[in-house]
Amino acid sequence: MFSDIGALELVTLVVLAVLIFGPDKLPKVIQDVSRFIRKVKDFSDNAKQDIRSELGPEFKDFEFEDLNPKTFLRKQLAENEDLSDIRSSLDLRKEMNDVADAVHGRAGDSSVPAAVNGSAGAAPSSGPDLLKKNDKPDPGERPPFDADAT
Repeated sequence: MFSDIGALELVTLVVLAVLIFGPDKLPKVIQDVSRFIRKVKDFSDNAKQDIRSELGPEFKDFEFEDLNPKTFLRKQLAENEDLSDIRSSLDLRKEMNDVADAVHGRAGDSSVPAAVNGSAGAAPSSGPDLLKKNDKPDPGERPPFDADAT
């Protein structure tokens, strides 16, 4: 719970507690705070037990930490053998680099279609090059209408 508090911060908190509450009342305040924390923890544990009992026997091993999407995905990827096989066979960095190379027109992997990267003797198409951006629009030509931008 307090793993990110260093020694200097802890000493500062103790000195502030002594200055605020005084050495006479400090033990009583510490007892009251620890009792309050214990009650909150018991209340939380009882609420978790009530929820588990209401959900039924199918959810007896339900963990509330699994409600965090990152934790849930990490757990599912680690436990499910089919997903781990897919994850090991899929190299997202390589795929993203191939797509970026194709978009920028750099010579890339042979797995990129020739029509995309313009290599391998592909016949030039008669249509406009959609990947090439015109520097200036033609005079009198209206800019394209983008319904999503309005």
